[in-house]
Amino acid sequence: MSAISRAHMRSIVRTALAEDLSQGDVTTSSLFPSSIGARATIRAHHPMTVAGIAVAKEVFRAVDASLRITQCVADGALVKKGTVVMTIEGDGRSLLMAERVAVNFLQHLSGVATLTAHFCQAVQGLPTKILDTRKTTPGLRRLEKWAVALGGGTNHRFSLGDAILIKDNHLSLLRHQEGIDVTGACTRARRTRRRKFKIEVEAKTLDEVNQALAGHADTILLDNMSPALARRAVSLVHGRALVEVSGGITLKTVRRMARSGADFISVGALTHSAAAADLSMDVLPLRRIGRHPR
Repeated sequence: MSAISRAHMRSIVRTALAEDLSQGDVTTSSLFPSSIGARATIRAHHPMTVAGIAVAKEVFRAVDASLRITQCVADGALVKKGTVVMTIEGDGRSLLMAERVAVNFLQHLSGVATLTAHFCQAVQGLPTKILDTRKTTPGLRRLEKWAVALGGGTNHRFSLGDAILIKDNHLSLLRHQEGIDVTGACTRARRTRRRKFKIEVEAKTLDEVNQALAGHADTILLDNMSPALARRAVSLVHGRALVEVSGGITLKTVRRMARSGADFISVGALTHSAAAADLSMDVLPLRRIGRHPR
């Protein structure tokens, strides 16, 4: 995935700030009637893969374009506990107004990138790639998939219009309504698809794997198979299609599943269950650190 566009970041930031500042910041305006020169430091409190610095910068710029931002590490960097990831100087009132939204983005996206990095490390040395899914936070998909890429993962579909992926509910409707099996589903999709799309189909059993092969599927998604059954399925496919495995994959099981020989392992948890990374922002007046506002 290429770097996420600044226009897209600005759009998401506007929505987030409207949620937090639609009625202003009554606490800050009550306590500070005039400008106060200050410096904010955002620091990581455990080792992590940082993601979201570019978004946090957009938050601060949107609140106050005069703020002076220093980026200390790059998005995608692996940092140690205590690392300062960015500093911001200017009106302390602006820093306080932007703090929560900026740190929220950093914590969430760094959590996604860090978890992805752990999964990628778990399969290091094997040819299997770690994929994300569409199990993303509504409205944040591009940001979360960007964080996955920063953590070393590979992006799957961004939308339903990106690829043909025939899943269990598609197959259920076809089977019960028209008596069509996996082979028939692949054949129909191939006959009606746009030329650029390859066909991926879900298989839960070895019989369905055989049906997918008969339908000339480009990729076969092995759903909720055990590592032993996945190995048998990969052997059965024997290079005639790409193989993806999915379903309940954890850090404890991902390497064993990768040893099945699958080309891809998709992990919904990268985006729907990543714990927020621990970063915080501390603000001090410039006079406390020997500085004065410009």
